[in-house]
Amino acid sequence: MDFTNLTIEDIQGILTRREASAEEITRAHFERIHQKDSDVRAYLSLCEDKALDQARRVDQQISAGEPLLPLSGVPVAVKDVIMTQGLPTTCASKILERYSAHYSATAVSRLESAGAIILGKTNCDEFAMGSSTENSGFFPTHNPHDLTRVPGGSSGGSAAAVAANLATVALGTDTGGSIRQPAAFCGVAGMMGTYGRVSRYGLVAFGSSLDHIGPFGRSVRDVARVMKAIAGRDPLDSTSADVPVADYENALDGRVRGLKVGVPGEYFEGLSPEIGRNIEKGIALFEKLGCEVKPVHLRHTEYAVGCYYIICTAEVSSNLARYDGVRYGYRSPEYSDLRDMYRKTRNQGFGAEAKRRIMLGTYVLSSGYYDAYYLKAQKVRTLIARDFVEVFDEVDVIITPTSPILPFKLGERVNDPLQMYLADIYTVTASLAGIPGISVPCGKSKGDPSLPVGMQILAKHFDEARLLQVADAFEKAGGFEVA
Repeated sequence: MDFTNLTIEDIQGILTRREASAEEITRAHFERIHQKDSDVRAYLSLCEDKALDQARRVDQQISAGEPLLPLSGVPVAVKDVIMTQGLPTTCASKILERYSAHYSATAVSRLESAGAIILGKTNCDEFAMGSSTENSGFFPTHNPHDLTRVPGGSSGGSAAAVAANLATVALGTDTGGSIRQPAAFCGVAGMMGTYGRVSRYGLVAFGSSLDHIGPFGRSVRDVARVMKAIAGRDPLDSTSADVPVADYENALDGRVRGLKVGVPGEYFEGLSPEIGRNIEKGIALFEKLGCEVKPVHLRHTEYAVGCYYIICTAEVSSNLARYDGVRYGYRSPEYSDLRDMYRKTRNQGFGAEAKRRIMLGTYVLSSGYYDAYYLKAQKVRTLIARDFVEVFDEVDVIITPTSPILPFKLGERVNDPLQMYLADIYTVTASLAGIPGISVPCGKSKGDPSLPVGMQILAKHFDEARLLQVADAFEKAGGFEVA
């Protein structure tokens, strides 16, 4: 049996029936990683000894007759911007190349407490800044569906690991689409909860008012189980919300008849015809399931990309100021004085995209430009959030494409940052509004190669249960394979 293409439920069924051990399942994943990851390049580092120790503890618990925990024996990959004690946390940046985490993020601790087995840390765009994983300081990750194409970003390593059966599920982060867009490009499910639903403690900050941790999985049920494990109030993160966490798996009951589904016309402008056809078929499937499809308007969508790239770069400028060669991380070996050490360390340690965003953020926060750019962007953000509040008075969920384009070739857009930023046009709005969203597969493009298409489903604040319910009903009705 191939243990690397199973769901969480499959793995736990095998463990319960004693058909295989957690150690065997874990070893099978490392064997596949050693065989396949030289092509995909999803991982930056592996922790084989630690993972096998965790697997043996699961096997001992099973032998002792203890009940399985929600994630017992499940192999998990973790994006390398999320602290994992004793393992490298490089943020795919040369400036943190030799940094090892001294503590684990709350999300990682909760996974391990639920019995998960951590396989390693996955590649990403440097400090999670990018839409293709080509901005990694070490190497690009390749899309498992076509190795000449990008897996999306910034969580491309995590999405590719799940798509290539190099992990059962994975953690990524989403600031402006960095879970949802690579999920679409790699043909897996990827979810961002409401801002504050999952603790950010131990997440290396990019845009502090926008950052989320969330799961990837090959099924909506897998995503729901991981989300349940990591969600909830954390006293170590003042921005985590003290809002009860529903039993997400119990919400997957397939009952979507009568739900109102909003389709915003603004998200279908400038869309690849191939993607448009698939999304239209997906929307038609919801109608067959008994949902009422309604056109809606999110009036300020056209300002979202500009608004997002002002706010996020301002926060980058502040958050990345701490990487100066003084306390930890890379320090230039040659410098004449303190100012020269700062300059050379940051110039040599940061990649081009990180430098670009630091400079943009410093500019919009500078004297004389703060009101013209940053303050105005925050006002626009409020208008975008208000659009969603008004629309959710009319509908239960919103359906859109996840990306306006199919996965593009490696190197095709790396020298055109504006085109790269515009690839986030359908995902940044939910990030600015702080609402939850999930991307699920919605068939593939025609032609050679056949590439995944992603559908984005959005819900109102803290309505993750409804979001997962709708996504699961779509999956069960054959929506992932819509043709």
